[in-house]
Amino acid sequence: MVCSMTGYGRSTERNDQHTITAEMKSVNHRFFEINVRMPRQLMSVEDKIKKVISSEVKRGRVEVYITIEGEALAERVIEIDWKLLDQYADAASEMENRYQTGSRLKLSDLFRLDSVFSVAEMAKGNETLEELILSAVRGAAMQLKDMRREEGSYLRIDLLKQLSEIEGYADEIEKHAPDVVLRYKNRLEKKMAELSGGSIDDSRIAAEAALFADRADISEEITRIRSHLLQFRQTMEKPEPAGRKLDFLVQELNREANTIGSKANDKEISRCSVELKSVIERIKEQVQNIE
Repeated sequence: MVCSMTGYGRSTERNDQHTITAEMKSVNHRFFEINVRMPRQLMSVEDKIKKVISSEVKRGRVEVYITIEGEALAERVIEIDWKLLDQYADAASEMENRYQTGSRLKLSDLFRLDSVFSVAEMAKGNETLEELILSAVRGAAMQLKDMRREEGSYLRIDLLKQLSEIEGYADEIEKHAPDVVLRYKNRLEKKMAELSGGSIDDSRIAAEAALFADRADISEEITRIRSHLLQFRQTMEKPEPAGRKLDFLVQELNREANTIGSKANDKEISRCSVELKSVIERIKEQVQNIE
């Protein structure tokens, strides 16, 4: 099954305390990568979010954005360094005794002391909130997958058309191939007749023509092209991600087209070879976006 690596999904879940929105977009990438952006208080849920997404998506770079509205995700609490505060109090008492200042330490003085007081955030443990987040992520991932699948169906239709183009050029090349050897043989006979004054060595011409035919033979390349086209079509119909295998098959098609071009001794075959490589290049660009 052909799925694009480009897509977008969005889902919102609510309860009495919170509204969770999960958005994600994906683009083509050689491997599978998920980047999650959400409030830092929820970082403990990140691995579960990635597992939910990876159950629906197998390849590409996925950017995920989690936004939360409603009650605060953490409680703010005052933390006191009692050991340091005791040292301040002992120092103040010793100063009073030593210098007879008569002043007494006030509570307001203590709150002005550096490094004694700090405000920390304590994350609230909330299983219901976690379930809400994962539900929103699951909904967005399904939308993303549906969009990738829909775009993949259009890619498949276009790829099938281009595979038919390649097949047409392969048929045309195969049709012209026998004429190449025949024209070479005729040119060889004419040249030898000119050089020998009309005397022709048929056995030598046959041997030279056979040698040329062997060097210019493209039947194996045509056979392999048809085999690759068959595998390409079959791979697109399988349920698992097809992108990597299709990319490999495109490379093989290109290899055969180059070989045909290097063997070509005919303007029509050369023209078809150029057109063949042009179609393969278009397919290559499209395959780069298939999961």
